[in-house]
Amino acid sequence: MFLGTHTPRLDDKGRLILPAKFRDKLAGGLVVTRGQERCLYVFPMDEFVRVADDLRAAPVTSKAVRDYLRVFLSGASDEIPDKQGRVTIPPALRQYAGLDRECTVIGAGSRVEVWDTAAWNAYLESTEQAFADQAEEVIPGLL
Repeated sequence: MFLGTHTPRLDDKGRLILPAKFRDKLAGGLVVTRGQERCLYVFPMDEFVRVADDLRAAPVTSKAVRDYLRVFLSGASDEIPDKQGRVTIPPALRQYAGLDRECTVIGAGSRVEVWDTAAWNAYLESTEQAFADQAEEVIPGLL
């Protein structure tokens, strides 16, 4: 499971140094693709295959499903981290997420998310209070 918040930087070649605690799970290969709220999702290869299989089970007769699949899969890039734990983020994905230099990498359970640090801070500012004030179950039976 991926947990925590980390603040690596992109280098001049668009490479991101993966947090040390994530490297073992991602060493065999990963897929980086567009995520919601203009972040990037990074999946270990086996998890991406599972997600893609689940997506393929959705009805392609639904325009929303087709649109989601097209955007999600067309942006996907399979990568293998180098010996220093760096992974190249393709230019189109860097542009999508607004990544320049300062990045925030968060563990999101079965995936990693990569955010532009300013965008992550704005997201947190807009959602943390609602999280703290939540008085009803968001996911029934969870807490």
